[in-house]
Amino acid sequence: MNNMMSNPELQQQINSRLAKGDIPTPPGTGHIGSLTKDQKQILKDVWATIFYIADSGEAIVPADLMNEVQKEATSGDAAKSATVQAAAKAGWFSGNKAAKAQEEAKAAGFGSGMAKISLADLGLSVDKLRPILWDNVMGDHPDALVLRFVRARKWNLINALNMMFKAFKWRLDEDVPAIKYSTDELLDSQNPKLIKQLETGKFFLHGTDNDNRPVAYLTVRLHRPGDQPPKTLERLTVYVMEAGRVLIQHPVETVCLVFDLTGFSLSNMDFAMVRYLVSIFEAYYPESLGRIIIQGAPFVFWGVWKVVQPWLDPVVAAKVRFTRSDQDLLEHIPAKHLPDRYKGGLDKFIYSYPRAQPGENKCMEDTEAKDRLVAEWKALMWKFEALTREWIVAGTPWATSERSEEEVEQERELLAKELRVAYFKMDPYIRARNMFHRTSPPIAQPDGSALWVYNN
Repeated sequence: MNNMMSNPELQQQINSRLAKGDIPTPPGTGHIGSLTKDQKQILKDVWATIFYIADSGEAIVPADLMNEVQKEATSGDAAKSATVQAAAKAGWFSGNKAAKAQEEAKAAGFGSGMAKISLADLGLSVDKLRPILWDNVMGDHPDALVLRFVRARKWNLINALNMMFKAFKWRLDEDVPAIKYSTDELLDSQNPKLIKQLETGKFFLHGTDNDNRPVAYLTVRLHRPGDQPPKTLERLTVYVMEAGRVLIQHPVETVCLVFDLTGFSLSNMDFAMVRYLVSIFEAYYPESLGRIIIQGAPFVFWGVWKVVQPWLDPVVAAKVRFTRSDQDLLEHIPAKHLPDRYKGGLDKFIYSYPRAQPGENKCMEDTEAKDRLVAEWKALMWKFEALTREWIVAGTPWATSERSEEEVEQERELLAKELRVAYFKMDPYIRARNMFHRTSPPIAQPDGSALWVYNN
């Protein structure tokens, strides 16, 4: 079962489906619980390829598909975005790698028209792939993570895998796990003025919008590009992304960003930071943006917008909304959830950064409990992988059991819920408490749910 894709007939079937190219996501589909038959099959094919690459470090795919993807990555409207331009310089489709991949596949004994892709091309290795994949999952349904990349690349398996694995490489290069698990004080010692950024209130999360998406407010007038090292801002962004992502509650998968430009002047403009935000949302946290609201933009901003807009992927650009008055925000955020700093908002919310409390990370010192809970979570993780392998081939000539697809799928869904429970039991023993654990009451609840309190 671990080598299911070593079966030539099964691999040939998967490869035949790879050649379908980009497929748009019809409204109301493409998510857990709403997959079409074809989408479910593509999800299976993605998992099958992930397992094959995780087991062997390489996979064989149709060469024509690689050539088409390489062409798409360097032409068309999408290729104009900063993210795609950067991606074109690395990965499976850069330079002459497509031609080289065909030569390697032929040398390995595969027929003409095939290409060999490998983790090494992306700077990854077998021993690093599985840990970083599951570190990225956290308490989410594993399919949710995979589907984000698949939807972002229009159900094109090779494009999605290329994007996903490069995101994993970025997480390793930037040591995202260390940012996620470290205390605020340690991060501040490594990144000067990080806590100061949190104290200013230039960036905070509070409440949900009309579609139950968590709302992140960016008060741009409080930002001065030279007041802190650029790297600190990048690390802060990752910190907030990783700490805040657990506040997104299924079936919601996206956030709402409010760029408050009240009082904005050119001295507040930080092009490098904007470009960084664009790149990580598009390349490393795909399908995470539900709405971008630009509030109260002054006349001087429109010159800035002409520079920024071309950086945006067309899909992201379509999510931008401009609101001129405070009351316009009520079209997107309920009055009871909107801070009363905005006219029409009823929530008497005042942001303040909650500092670390003595003993808040005591669980991390209990190595015995930590080892036990990590072992319990890992056992469920391996079981989920085994069930996923069984699910991929259920009802096919290559089935490894007599169970129907429906039977395996039901058990797999129950196991995904058990994984979430096990993750959040383990969480306080492996991850330092952050600002969302310190509010009263805590926004980040022990079971992984989010509790927003409004003072109306």
